[in-house]
Amino acid sequence: MSHINLKGALAAAAIAVSTLGSAQAQDVTLRGASMFDEEHAFTKTLRKFEELVQAKYEGDVTFDMRLNGELGVESDYVTYLNQGVAVDYTIIAPSNMAVFADSIPLMDMPFLFRDLDHWDAVLSSDALKPLETDLREKAGIVIVGYHGGGVRNLVSAEPIADMEELSGHRMRVMGAPIQAQTFSAVGAAPSAIAYNEVYNAIQTGVIAGFENEAASVQNLKFYEVAPYVTLTQHTITVRPIVMSAKTFDALPADLQSAILEAGAEAGAFGRELESRQDGEKLKEMVEAGQITLIDFEGREKMLDLVKPVQDAYAEELGATELLDAIRGM
Repeated sequence: MSHINLKGALAAAAIAVSTLGSAQAQDVTLRGASMFDEEHAFTKTLRKFEELVQAKYEGDVTFDMRLNGELGVESDYVTYLNQGVAVDYTIIAPSNMAVFADSIPLMDMPFLFRDLDHWDAVLSSDALKPLETDLREKAGIVIVGYHGGGVRNLVSAEPIADMEELSGHRMRVMGAPIQAQTFSAVGAAPSAIAYNEVYNAIQTGVIAGFENEAASVQNLKFYEVAPYVTLTQHTITVRPIVMSAKTFDALPADLQSAILEAGAEAGAFGRELESRQDGEKLKEMVEAGQITLIDFEGREKMLDLVKPVQDAYAEELGATELLDAIRGM
């Protein structure tokens, strides 16, 4: 266990005794977690969620959200949510939930969305309901809303401008197999490395880069070791606002309703916020001399190479109809 994860586990243990009140008492404390500070879009969205829940629920709700990775990283949060301890609500990348529900990364599959309009149309509909059901049944995690909107690009220590330079590129990907399969298909050499180890792994040459959105590059200062951002625009992020099913199911029915309404509204708030901020943060880093943007030559070739991977993945999950529905929206 890394130092950060150990710190998170110890902090979690310290507050692991649930303060969840009985339905009769109508007095509830919910524990949240964010890997980031108050300025990050994830945290701002969770704060909006808290505000909306309190406005919609007539009882007393207290929110206790720990920031800056105090409770570890997203893989830790998934375990806590599944077990119903330490963390009741947070925002998590779908790929980090694949350990319990192997279908869930489909919603975050690279090259799934054509553009921001397509992405928002999917998240504003019920298209992803089958994945929500699977996550609840297998992982004990309830999706209450959808944040996201960051456009993910390649971030690297050396410039990557075309398919030739991408070939053999040692890069970090999230843990879901579809992530590694996708980038292997376009010629890179992906490996799953814990998020909190990425900076040091690039610095020491274990990997040469990773893929992420602008907010994380700026917030965690990845530009110090990986100053080149190649505009592959391979993913528009989907970041579910989630709750532990054990927590959610123990809540009063009217609070459950308030949470679902608040989650949908907070998700819309967060999607607009992050999609707007994404370009702004890239511009800020360019103007500060922290990153160099590189246009990628060969994106259409990438799309051709990854489509068979997407099709095979969806077939394996029994989700061909779902993938076709998303593509057809």
